[in-house]
Amino acid sequence: MVPNLGPVRLRRLLGIFDSPERILSAKRHELQAVDGLNQALINSLMLWETVVDLQRELDRIREFGAIILTLEDADYPALLREIHDPPTVLYVWGKLESRDQHAIGVVGSRRTSHYGLECAKKIAYQIAYAGLSVVSGLARGIDTAAHQGALAAKGRTIAVLGTGLHHVYPTENRALAEKIVSAGAVVTEFPMETLPDRQTFPMRNRIISGWGSGLLVVEAGVNSGALISASQAAEQGRNLYAIPGPIDRPSSHGTNRLIQQGAKLVMSVEDILEDVQSLFPKPPELLPSKPPDLDGDLLTVYEAITSRETPIDEIIQRSGLGAGATTVALFQLEMRHLVKQLPGKHFVKLL
Repeated sequence: MVPNLGPVRLRRLLGIFDSPERILSAKRHELQAVDGLNQALINSLMLWETVVDLQRELDRIREFGAIILTLEDADYPALLREIHDPPTVLYVWGKLESRDQHAIGVVGSRRTSHYGLECAKKIAYQIAYAGLSVVSGLARGIDTAAHQGALAAKGRTIAVLGTGLHHVYPTENRALAEKIVSAGAVVTEFPMETLPDRQTFPMRNRIISGWGSGLLVVEAGVNSGALISASQAAEQGRNLYAIPGPIDRPSSHGTNRLIQQGAKLVMSVEDILEDVQSLFPKPPELLPSKPPDLDGDLLTVYEAITSRETPIDEIIQRSGLGAGATTVALFQLEMRHLVKQLPGKHFVKLL
């Protein structure tokens, strides 16, 4: 909460003064002897009690039902502690468990396609089902789908905010945050009343990328903030994964470029799990990706729908059935929630 003091400078100060209490009680000449401290920071440290209402913050934390983790706490994520600029503290709403140390970050664009949303839900579901925690940012689009997929698998998921806990953003995801608390945690490094701004979200991205052993980018344009997370993951030495998308879609340009630059192309969750098999004594058995009880025209039409949005004329051609039989089969598949019709008579698989 001290103005002008970030995690890198704090780590340097702790190496000299040993404890936060000792830093806050240091004399001006002691602080001036430390390389890299400007006058604004020295003034902030000397006058911290005039700008920081510590007791009020502690009261807010307690009233909200959150807890604080510091770098010294055993529950602080082990891999996150090792990055260049680990958060000084984590505000935790919910509960972290030891298994949350084994995690994969999932990020992507806020403005996404149906293809991106379904990929995020499916892969996040399978990551959580395999026993890994899914870490994302609670943002609209891919982040939301990733959290939802993990929850649907009854697995663990961690939401990292770019705000204080009193200001969950976006506001429409407040209900999702409350669900996450029952199956994981909502965390932030920012004080309770911190509002969102342009700096807080890039700062929180390093937590998402640094928490686990790898980061998956599902869908991202060339200017997507998800690419900031990808760059941070590379700097942190994390495995970087990307799901390819159609080359004619701007929302795929960022992820496809990541693959060109060396990110591992992900076609199924096995592409991720094979890198983390050492975490499990026995490889997890994944749920089948295809409904097991289809036959006849239903199976033929279902298999004629590709992994992208498929126009009905293409489905008719690929299935070899007439227009009437194909339409009937599609209607039955919709009733069974196996496919979904999109505008323009396009269809996508839901399973």
